[in-house]
Amino acid sequence: MQKQTHVDLSIIILSYNTISLLRRCLASIFTSQMSDDAWEIIVVDNASIDGSADMVARDFPSVRVIKNRKNIGFAAGNNIGIRSSHGSYVLLLNSDAEVRPGTLRTMLDFLVSYPDAGAATCRLELVDGSLDPACHRGFPTPWAAMTYFLGFERLFPRVPLFSQYHAWYKDLSSVHEIDSPSGAFFLVRRSVIDEVGLLDEDFFMYGEDIDWAYRIKEAGRKILYNPSVSALHRKKQSGLDQADSLLQKQTEKHFYDTMRLFYQKHYAHRYGWAVTALVLWGIKIRSLL
Repeated sequence: MQKQTHVDLSIIILSYNTISLLRRCLASIFTSQMSDDAWEIIVVDNASIDGSADMVARDFPSVRVIKNRKNIGFAAGNNIGIRSSHGSYVLLLNSDAEVRPGTLRTMLDFLVSYPDAGAATCRLELVDGSLDPACHRGFPTPWAAMTYFLGFERLFPRVPLFSQYHAWYKDLSSVHEIDSPSGAFFLVRRSVIDEVGLLDEDFFMYGEDIDWAYRIKEAGRKILYNPSVSALHRKKQSGLDQADSLLQKQTEKHFYDTMRLFYQKHYAHRYGWAVTALVLWGIKIRSLL
C-alpha cells in the first residue's frame, strides 16, 4: 500500500481478539460511500492470538496494520494509531462497531460545518436498535454518579436533576451538545488533538474517552451529537467481554480503578475532603459488590 501523506479522515481501529467483528467493521467502512483517497484506515492489533492481523493483511490490503507485542490497553493502543495517522480529522472506531452507508461522509461534513466544535459522534445503536447510552453522556460528577448508581436516573429519566449522566431528558432526535461520546465512535479534529494531547494512558481500559472529552471541553470546544446518521455497536462482544471469569474480574477492577482515577484527576480539587472521601468510599464499596 502506498503511504498517504495527507487525507481528510484517519480511522483508527483497535483490535484485541475480535477477528469476526473486525472483518464486519472493515467491510462496513468500504461500503460507506466515501472515496478511497479521502481516508486512511489503521488497525492497531493489541497482540491478538486469533489471526486478526493476518486477516486484515489478506482481506483488506489497503488497510495499514500495526502489531503490538503485548496488550497495552485502549488508550495506548489508539495513541499509536493516532501518532501514525495523517488525517485532518481522526475517528476512533471500535472493532465491534459497524458504520451505516453515508455515516462517515455525513459526520465528517457535519464536524467541518461547526468550527467551534472539537469533536462529534453519531447515534450508536445496540443490536436491538436501542440507543447505546454510552454515546450520549454527561460527565460523572459526584451528583450524576450518585443518582445513576442509586437508580434515580432509571426512575426519572426525563427529569434533568436525576438524569445528568445519560441526559435522557434531551431531544435525542436532534443535534445538540453533549459532554462525552463513546470511544466506539469518537470523531475529533486533528488541531484539537494537537491542543489537548492524546488519550491519557493512565487509563488502561474504560474512561479514557470521557477523560479526553473532558479535556476537549475544558479547552473551550463543543462536542456534538448528530442522530441523523448512525452506527451499530455490537457491545459486549469484543475482547475481554467474552473472556473467562478471571479476566472478567480483572475487567471490573479496571472499571472501578478508572472511576477513582477520573475523580481524583478532575474533581477531587473542586470538592471538599468530605465529598471526596464519600465518593472514593462509594467506589470501593461498589467494587466489592
